[in-house]
Amino acid sequence: MEMTGRGGAVAFFVTFCVCLCAAAVALNVGWIVLNIRDAGLLILGVIIFPAIITGLILNTTFLVREIRRNEQHDAFVNAVTHELKTPITSIRLHLDTLKARDAGAAGLDGTKRHEFYDVMLRDSDRLIHTIEQVLHAGQAGRMPQQQIRVDLRAVADECVKLTRTQRHLPEEAVQLAAMPAAPIEVMGDPGQLRGAVLNLLDNAVKYSSETVHVEVEVARSEHDLALVRVRDRGVGIAPNEIKRIFRRFYRAPGALAHRVKGTGLGLFIVWATAKRHGGRAFAESEGPGRGATFTLELPAAPPSASPAAPW
Repeated sequence: MEMTGRGGAVAFFVTFCVCLCAAAVALNVGWIVLNIRDAGLLILGVIIFPAIITGLILNTTFLVREIRRNEQHDAFVNAVTHELKTPITSIRLHLDTLKARDAGAAGLDGTKRHEFYDVMLRDSDRLIHTIEQVLHAGQAGRMPQQQIRVDLRAVADECVKLTRTQRHLPEEAVQLAAMPAAPIEVMGDPGQLRGAVLNLLDNAVKYSSETVHVEVEVARSEHDLALVRVRDRGVGIAPNEIKRIFRRFYRAPGALAHRVKGTGLGLFIVWATAKRHGGRAFAESEGPGRGATFTLELPAAPPSASPAAPW
């Protein structure tokens, strides 16, 4: 009902603006006809009426954007609330079970306890991930806190292993393509770069089909750029969604948004990280159902005799 009401508000403001613009045009024509012999009033009308129409259009555009932005904010709040509430509820349930006075009667032997601990640790990781997403999004306009040499090969390898562990995926589900022997280094903040690659992998896994198959490639382009490509065989991207998916709070429309959980911040963080490091992030897809390729493109660091700094 709320979304329908906002759609009605958008339609109302657009229709209202069109009516006002039509009335302004009619008044302008009438003004010109009535003052055709008075050059001063004629020029005044020709200047003022277009300014009024322009103001109406700009004001309506602003209102419509604010309505849509509020919709995105509400969707973000709902998503974050769900992402926080679900693991907290799970952790509390397991803690209440463990706290029961007669744990033996509940059948909680050592193996079962360890299962409970593992579940709570996974839920804690999920909470930390959600909080980090929100914090990173809030720092989108800031420059990297560090500017050190970072080997993207090591970052990609670490992120691939971590994604397999967190998502409980076999080795063949998320693979690292063969990489050149020479280091592929960039200057930047290792924590931010690691977060960007993790977000790309998380996005690829979430939007994969039933069988996850994600490939990560680290390479250097002919224009002396360092590239991290993440390919998946998932749901793909419609042509009109390619540029929108990197917006803050943006989520894929339709039933897919309800099936895939998230905050709508992951790809925005990737885009913001690339921009802060003087690069860019972009997506390519042949269409829905045909997978997608996400690329993080960064300026390569100048050659150095010393090894890359640890991260």
